[in-house]
Formats: sequence, structure tokens, C-alpha cells
Amino acid sequence: PLEMSAKKPVPFLRQVVPVRKKVQRDPRFDDLSGEYKPEIFMKTYTFLDTIKKQEKEMVQKQLKKCRNMEQKEKLQRLLNRMTQQEQAQKKQQKLRERELSLKRQQRELAKQGKKPFFLKKSEKRKLELAEKYAELKRSGKLESFLNKKRKRNAIKDKRHLPSQKNL
Repeated sequence: PLEMSAKKPVPFLRQVVPVRKKVQRDPRFDDLSGEYKPEIFMKTYTFLDTIKKQEKEMVQKQLKKCRNMEQKEKLQRLLNRMTQQEQAQKKQQKLRERELSLKRQQRELAKQGKKPFFLKKSEKRKLELAEKYAELKRSGKLESFLNKKRKRNAIKDKRHLPSQKNL
């Protein structure tokens, strides 16, 4: 330590040895971590899907055995969350595949010497909706889906109509 004069009062927070401050890095935003590419991420962590599937089966087995209502409710919520995550992941994967196929088509057209054409967000949405309808038609749930949509729209329209009290 440094020698200090006895005549001068010692400061309360005296720095004896300079300490290097630890720099915390967030890998999500750091350049050192590299660029995030979902395709590479999915290929690297495919083993997680099998683990999730095993966990889901285990939860289902526990749910069948469980007698306690609170525990059963907890397990049911967990199972629902797992299935929702699985569906969201499948949806995201479909979206990614669709975008990749569009990119491939654009590359092919560019190789042929044609000018690239990029879809607008609204056109992408229309294509997605058409695909959804085709999928519902294939599964046979189109009619029930349309009925629900009609009911929802009817309720919205009723809200905008003037009520009997106002007349």
C-alpha cells in the first residue's frame, strides 16, 4: 500500500490497488457472438425437439396417474403450454420454408435474366390466408371456421348499430 502522511486524514474510500472493472456482455447484442441465423440455430439445436417430445409424453403420463386436482390442473396448463409452443414452432418453420422457397424462385428468375420481383407484405398475407383456407379445407374444418368468423363479424356489426334506447 501507498505510504500516506499522518498529518492528512485518510480518505474514506481509498483506492489501494486499481481493480479492473468486469465488463458484462450480452451475447444477443454482441458482435463477438456472430450473426443470428435461424436456419443454423435450428440445425444445431434439433436435439431439443426430441427432448421436448419426451418431456411432453412424461407430463401426459403424470396427468393420467395424478389424482390431486390442483396438481392435475397444473399439469394440464403445462401440457397446453407445451403444445402451444410446439404449434408456434411449426408455424414459424412453415413461414421460414415459404420465405426460402420464394427466395429460391427469385434466384432462379435472376439466373434466367429476369428482373427480381418481391412480394409486398399485404400480398404475403393474402398468400398465407389462401394457404390457411386450403389447409382447413383439407382437414374438413373450413365450415366451422367460417361459421365462427361470421358470428364474430356479426357481433362486431351489432356493436356499431345504434341501440334501441338511442332511437
